[in-house]
Amino acid sequence: MEGESIVSPKNNPYLIGHREAEQMFLTAWQNNSLHNSWLISGIEGIGKATLAYKFARFLLSADESRKFEYTSLDVSPDSTVFRLISQNSHPDLKIIERDYTETDRKKILKSIKDGEKMSDEELKSLKKSAFIRVDDVRTINEFMSKRSSNDGWRIVIIDSIDDMNPSSANAVLKILEEPPHKALMLLISHNPNRLLPTIKSRCAKLDLKPLSDSDLASLLRRYRPELPETKVKRIAAIASGSIGKALNYVDNDAAARYDELCALIGRGSKFTINEVMDFASSGAADETSYDLSRELILKFLSENVKTSSKIIEYADCWDNAVKVFSETDRLNLDKKQALLNILVNICKHV
Repeated sequence: MEGESIVSPKNNPYLIGHREAEQMFLTAWQNNSLHNSWLISGIEGIGKATLAYKFARFLLSADESRKFEYTSLDVSPDSTVFRLISQNSHPDLKIIERDYTETDRKKILKSIKDGEKMSDEELKSLKKSAFIRVDDVRTINEFMSKRSSNDGWRIVIIDSIDDMNPSSANAVLKILEEPPHKALMLLISHNPNRLLPTIKSRCAKLDLKPLSDSDLASLLRRYRPELPETKVKRIAAIASGSIGKALNYVDNDAAARYDELCALIGRGSKFTINEVMDFASSGAADETSYDLSRELILKFLSENVKTSSKIIEYADCWDNAVKVFSETDRLNLDKKQALLNILVNICKHV
């Protein structure tokens, strides 16, 4: 797996930073006290889905007659269970996530039918539905009503439960209220505060913490071995404990972008409109650039609210930035103008 540009949770055997959560799950299984549903929460990009797949692989391969011989949840990538899950073909594991829009599903089916592999650009352009469809959630009942392939566990991973509308969330709740024997639900959430209280109350909770800078650095060396050590440490320091964010920062040269932002704001009222225009223009060049610029601006403001003597000024700038970004998304306003307005406001007030 070393050096991979994209690490998919379903085929990633490597996880660090969440040993306590792994041990909690293993102990519950060994003591026959494994809860039927688990809510795995935390910020994006810290390994929640990787942990869920690790749970699933372990349960679907472990020998229940040798429970107390296991000291970890590790499963060999060469094992049959690992390979089947990696290929989305294990009969006792079901994944629920947002599907592609109807239009793009037809494109995929047509390429399969015609035997023509879609290009990387075509794959990147595919769009997913805004929510997990209630009809997809209802397929869980049929899946769980079937007998497992070896009288073992049937497992459902929902990635993520945040992507549900009221109808699909209520459908999940009904399943949680009457879980079948030896059935496990693993619900992944980036923002559990938005979930129905009744869903949260029916789950064992694993709130994963952000990764430490040293763990992030270790993962960056593994997945981006070509990265100079100075950049490893720089990215680890600004990635807020998220390896997903760190990899995105590496791929989009976010460290340089962040330094540029800090230098621009550092000039305060001495900024020139051309400097701000240049930053806003490049920041709105495409969707990826805009998302990154928004993230870095909000990161800069949140960090300075905590550490600067100008707490009130930075808090006001934060409120303004959140409002402008929200209105820009909601009303589909000009992204370059949004960045320009936010940056000028920051430079004038801090």
